[in-house]
Amino acid sequence: MSLGSERKAVQNPFLRYAQEVGWTYLPPEEALRLRGGEGSPVLRTVLIEQLQRLNPGVVDSVAKAEEVLERLVRVRPDIEGNLEAWEYLKGLKTVFVEAERREKNLRLLDPERPEQNTFHITEKFRFANGRFRIRADIVLLVNGIPVVVVETKAATEEEGIAEALDQIRRYHEEGPELMAQAQLFALTNLVRFFYGATWSLSRKALFNWREQVGARHAAPQQTNGAPQPDFETLVKAFLVPSRILRVLTDYILFVRKDGELSKVVLRPHQMRATEKVLGRCRDPEKRRGLIWHTQGSGKTYTMLTVAKRLLEDPRFQNPTVLLVVDRNELQQQLFQNLEAVGFGHVHVAESKRHLRQLLKNDARGLIVTMIHKFDEADANLNLRSNIFVLVDEAHRSTGGDLGNYLMGALPNATFIGFTGTPIDRSAHGKGTFKVFGGGDPGGYLG
Repeated sequence: MSLGSERKAVQNPFLRYAQEVGWTYLPPEEALRLRGGEGSPVLRTVLIEQLQRLNPGVVDSVAKAEEVLERLVRVRPDIEGNLEAWEYLKGLKTVFVEAERREKNLRLLDPERPEQNTFHITEKFRFANGRFRIRADIVLLVNGIPVVVVETKAATEEEGIAEALDQIRRYHEEGPELMAQAQLFALTNLVRFFYGATWSLSRKALFNWREQVGARHAAPQQTNGAPQPDFETLVKAFLVPSRILRVLTDYILFVRKDGELSKVVLRPHQMRATEKVLGRCRDPEKRRGLIWHTQGSGKTYTMLTVAKRLLEDPRFQNPTVLLVVDRNELQQQLFQNLEAVGFGHVHVAESKRHLRQLLKNDARGLIVTMIHKFDEADANLNLRSNIFVLVDEAHRSTGGDLGNYLMGALPNATFIGFTGTPIDRSAHGKGTFKVFGGGDPGGYLG
């Protein structure tokens, strides 16, 4: 099949479906003009305008907007720079406001009001850095910032997806200044549709979007037989502007393990579980919930995302979030490095006494502990209701006395159990189901 048919059968429909869900098409020449040349990864004029629009009184001039733009495009061309670019998108960066003589947070996106953002899609995106010149098939830009890079292949190319992934890898090597801005990538050949996080380029970090969308309404044990959606459904589900904003700001996670920074994007089942947990945590009538993720489906990252959202959301009024993990998780040091990636101050309970002290002294923020540190804990250690306890491997850690001590110490807390172990559905009403999911159909939230 010729390149023309790849364009006709895959690329053109992709562009059309994107426009139908709210993206504005920019011809390559117009995109190049707005960028100010091939060396710029951003639509300069769009970003300058949006910076002023989203930051009234903070970015109060074109000169100030240009200064922010230059800071953004000069981030390091690697995963560390990609984290910094994400922090800009997340609203964690500041700018000095002369009139108030203090730093104020910058907004580059408005996820709460999607209509306040601009959504552009363009093709044949040429980028040059003086050493290399690359050309991405499709690039999606929010407020002028390239956030998603898409590679398309003809359906008849047997190794099309593998070749597309190789191209994405090459862009990281030859155009890292562009890829430091982009947060997601997608690969499709009409029949197959994969996506992943930039700077996370192993084959196992690539997710099959077709399976994720097909499984959306299926129960955990029925996902393999779910009906498969068509290309239009896939593209539109992936590109809904409000969803892209949410993925960019809430469902990308940077973690440090053994000093090395890595990046994860959550899958739809993890996103749905997160939203269900947050809904349960907002419900004053219900104080329990169970999340059942099958093995290998990213339970730990779902827990971390829930914790982050609880701490960030002002509706939870500066809560305490306890992550109850097992020894293996703590030994991996993942939970001891959370401060470095935006969790604020993290307390790691070093002993039973230390944990009791933290709870008695009303420590806020994140507390990481192991279940055995609740052994013989006093009842009513903390009576606040905005305490949220996320329990890993809930099926084995909360049985018997330890679970009783945990719940007795924090009688008004909300307890969410996470399990990756297949559960005998006939056990509904017993064990883990009874402790965490008694009030939910089937015994679990998601």
